[in-house]
Amino acid sequence: MPQIPIIMPQLGESIAEATIVNVAVQVGDQVEADQDVIEVETNKAVMSVTTPCPGRVSCILVENGQSYAVGSTLGYLEATVEDAKRHGLDVPPPETEETPAPAEAPLDGQPAKAAEPARHAAVQPTVHGLPVPVHATGASYLSPRMKARMEELGLHAADLSGIAGSGAAGRVTIDDLEKFLSQLDHQSLTPASPMRVAVADAMRRSATRPIATVGRPLNVEPILSHRKTRDPKPGPALYLLRALGIALSENSAPAGRLIGERIVHPASIDIGFAVEAEDGVLVPVIRNVAARKLAEMVGEYNELVAQARQRRIPPSANGGSVATVTNFGNFGLMWATPIPLPEQTLVLGLSSARIVPNWNPETKTFEPLKEAGMTLSFDHRVLDGGAAGRLLSRIAELLAQPETL
Repeated sequence: MPQIPIIMPQLGESIAEATIVNVAVQVGDQVEADQDVIEVETNKAVMSVTTPCPGRVSCILVENGQSYAVGSTLGYLEATVEDAKRHGLDVPPPETEETPAPAEAPLDGQPAKAAEPARHAAVQPTVHGLPVPVHATGASYLSPRMKARMEELGLHAADLSGIAGSGAAGRVTIDDLEKFLSQLDHQSLTPASPMRVAVADAMRRSATRPIATVGRPLNVEPILSHRKTRDPKPGPALYLLRALGIALSENSAPAGRLIGERIVHPASIDIGFAVEAEDGVLVPVIRNVAARKLAEMVGEYNELVAQARQRRIPPSANGGSVATVTNFGNFGLMWATPIPLPEQTLVLGLSSARIVPNWNPETKTFEPLKEAGMTLSFDHRVLDGGAAGRLLSRIAELLAQPETL
């Protein structure tokens, strides 16, 4: 019967490979068209590889934990001639070594095992798809020998920050690096997940810019009162997301990106929000926030939160945002300095709320008030402290009247 390959698809823009997480079928299983058969992990999400047509699984060529390039053959299906012709996927069966005849069995009397099908060459995981690539900076001088050794190991200049240098002016020498590497063998080591590598790469790129943070208190009682009247109830981060969208629609310059000597204003106010996932943080994006009411976005927001926690953000909600909203108050934090993604200029954060004494000039007494801290981290090349403070004050004004959001 015709053998039809199961191919690693293009899983997203500039994604070159993915790591096998789970093979959901076995050789001999009957499958339907578009059935999920293999789960793969990229630096952005966990996705499924589906079958091109009905058939029987004839062989699997991949292993869990290994990375395979886009276009790699992951396995084969036995299918009908009609299906093979319809899809244009009829290919010769994978080559396998024949089992040796009994007379050629090893001297110990044990029968020789048939060789497994040749596996597709694996590739090492890399990080792609993060915009605005910026060369990482670290030590002021790296010798050619040091650069060659670092390239061999896949290290960046920023990775040398944990090594004490013995060279001139504290420079890390090749001997310092080799000594540090030799000591790693005596320490507990665990592999970094693709997501952790992606987060590290994004933060390294972002850290090459001058990032500053301003903050101010926020009276959250109007938000809490408004939430009680809503069903379903909007998440606190969604209130901030909508208020930020309105503020940026009034003046989009704070969300612009500095390209050369020009500030490029965003064509659409698309804002992401941080969701903690396994071993990292994902940022699903809500599009055109400025033109949509708060109530319209609640269902989409809740669905994206659930998808992000499963690491299954749809491509339509992945990347391309101008800012991020993060509710670090979920962890009981009162202050934080989050870093914008490389493609963004702004991160708006909300702290944990607490009851504080508030002076009432009419009664001349202190009254209890529920208050949270609100922070704005920004690219200082695009925005100054005064402009950031005015943007934060405008957001606070909008949040004081949540019924207008």
